[in-house]
Amino acid sequence: MTATVPTTAALALGDDALILSHRLGEWAGHAPVLEEEVALANIALDLLGQARVLLSMAGDEDELAFLREERAFRNLQLVEQPNGDFAHTIARQLFFSVHQHLLYGALAAGSGPFAPLAAKAVKETEYHRDHATQWTLRLGDGTEESHHRIQSAVNALWKFTGEMFQPVDGLEVDWAALETAWLAAVTEVLEQATLTLPQGPRTGAWAAGAGRQGLHTESFGRMLAEMQHLHRSHPGASW
Repeated sequence: MTATVPTTAALALGDDALILSHRLGEWAGHAPVLEEEVALANIALDLLGQARVLLSMAGDEDELAFLREERAFRNLQLVEQPNGDFAHTIARQLFFSVHQHLLYGALAAGSGPFAPLAAKAVKETEYHRDHATQWTLRLGDGTEESHHRIQSAVNALWKFTGEMFQPVDGLEVDWAALETAWLAAVTEVLEQATLTLPQGPRTGAWAAGAGRQGLHTESFGRMLAEMQHLHRSHPGASW
């Protein structure tokens, strides 16, 4: 008997991967060096592959990606944050990739409907996590300018990290244990990078769980309009 797929969970995970994939794709032609152009594109493609599988579990992947309105998306607010400078993108990648690697590891160890996807994705996210870690170390323990930029990025994005550990219906994981493991891993990287762990709250006054409820930050609407423009301009078109 095929296990019933929890739609809420499939949308949450799928939207996270889809939106971050698009954000990373925005670096095409703008990355600081050619090697990073390729690395970021590869990570974006990994995430897009995950998004396609997950959204297909919830319905028609194209309709869900290109025809939903802003309030219908269930992605974390963290992944929709603008790229900013390269350090900002790396801080966002560090926070999310550590979370995703731990989450998929937990899902892969289970027997639920997401286990097969997670077993494959955990290998991809291990690379994503290592890539973000190495760049955090390089920037944090680099020049005075690179240190300042990555510290500023860590500080700015910290308030969005608490939402990652709000329970999602259909995902049977120990969220408290996941958060503890995430905080320990991120703290270790930041300390090695000679960065200061932010002391502010990890949930803003309206940020905690808001993305999962369809409440998004100002930049998300502009990003979504760009992402959906071609599909909406040519409804029913085939290639």
